[in-house]
Amino acid sequence: MDVPTFLRVLETLEQQVDRWDAPVNQLKKARSRDPFQILVSTLLSSRTQDPVTAQASRRLFEVAPTPEALAKLSEEAIAQRIYPVGFYRTKARYLKHLAQVLLEQYHGQVPRTFEDLLRLPGVGRKTANLVLSVAFGIPAICVDTHVHRITNRLGLVDTKTPEETEAQLRQKVPQEWWHRINHLLVAFGQTICLPRRPKCLECPVLNLCERQGLPPLNLSKTPKTR
Repeated sequence: MDVPTFLRVLETLEQQVDRWDAPVNQLKKARSRDPFQILVSTLLSSRTQDPVTAQASRRLFEVAPTPEALAKLSEEAIAQRIYPVGFYRTKARYLKHLAQVLLEQYHGQVPRTFEDLLRLPGVGRKTANLVLSVAFGIPAICVDTHVHRITNRLGLVDTKTPEETEAQLRQKVPQEWWHRINHLLVAFGQTICLPRRPKCLECPVLNLCERQGLPPLNLSKTPKTR
């Protein structure tokens, strides 16, 4: 797939995304514009379904909406608020440390550079890129498992790791699309372009997709209706 075709895919998905009952759409609506809360909710989202992340974030921010408030909580209190997110005890430890680092090294503010974000406890490339993009509007591409899988399936990239996918997307895709790629492809991946048994016959971009890694499509089959 060439880049102009991929941009047609993104334009089509953008027209459709609000119609899908995608968990990421719920998370987006629940997410505040505060950089600290965006950072924390993104950390909570790892290995966790989006509705669970949204609920856990709300519970935590009721008592700790700022680094100052979060630093005052014990790890156990944080863990109780964020349960049942994945690895909630480990994340509670990271969040406690995160609040302390923000207060001691960044005057209670979330840093605005990729390098500084990576220095924060528990923050990797995916989280750093999402915070830059969503919280600060800085061009960045957040590549998670959905983005990695779908861009390979479409035939835009041929990569083995999310890091390789990010590098290729940064080279190929115009910057004005960077901040939209993650939300569009995650919503698409949660509803139609599933990891297993993708709903190709319901896909709005089937005619553009190279379906790399998938078996030949049996066009004689039609979606079941009730």
